[in-house]
Amino acid sequence: MTLNPQNMRQEQVKYCTLFNCDCMELMARCPDKYFDLAIVDPPYGIGMDGQKLSVCKNPKHNRKEHQKKEWDKPPPIEYFEELKRVSKNQIIWGGNYFVKSLDPHKGWIVWYKGQQGLSMSDCEMAYSTFDTPTRVITINRCELLKDGTIHPTQKPVALYKWLLSKYAKPGWKILDTHLGSGSIAVACNEMGFNLTACEIDNDYFNAACGRVREAAKQGDLFVV
Repeated sequence: MTLNPQNMRQEQVKYCTLFNCDCMELMARCPDKYFDLAIVDPPYGIGMDGQKLSVCKNPKHNRKEHQKKEWDKPPPIEYFEELKRVSKNQIIWGGNYFVKSLDPHKGWIVWYKGQQGLSMSDCEMAYSTFDTPTRVITINRCELLKDGTIHPTQKPVALYKWLLSKYAKPGWKILDTHLGSGSIAVACNEMGFNLTACEIDNDYFNAACGRVREAAKQGDLFVV
């Protein structure tokens, strides 16, 4: 796949090719069904684009406050049409907010966050095109304390590693249209999956690239 480097900043970190650009521009340059699996986390449109988010019941354990950026607007129908064009399979976080834009499938995924009684939802749902039984994965939201948060809707690396282990096959090409914190890139590098991902926000892109580079560096220390 050839992309124009003149208007797309590109970072290559191990197995991951990361672009600082609009996802619609990236997908417009991709052939039909180029990717085996898209794992994406687009904006849900519920006002999660920057605030202080409690992670644990212990009031001392909070994710840091994130600058309000006004990006949390749900993607148009054209986004989902392009996503289906360029990828053979899709896993879409927040799929329950986009049902009018998605084809019917039964293979929903539920991330149960393991803590109840907080201001955040106890779980998040992902739509998938895999006609498998609905699956529930429990990963405590306190895992984010281990990862360190650089994005208000950051998901744990462990969650992406689980998705890749259950739904991706060796050699598959993975797409992420909203890189955010870069958790999926960390997971792909650890598991040997080739990832193409993009992030339109310069600040998030810079932070994610730094995080992915540092994680890859730490991983290489243990390679003999």
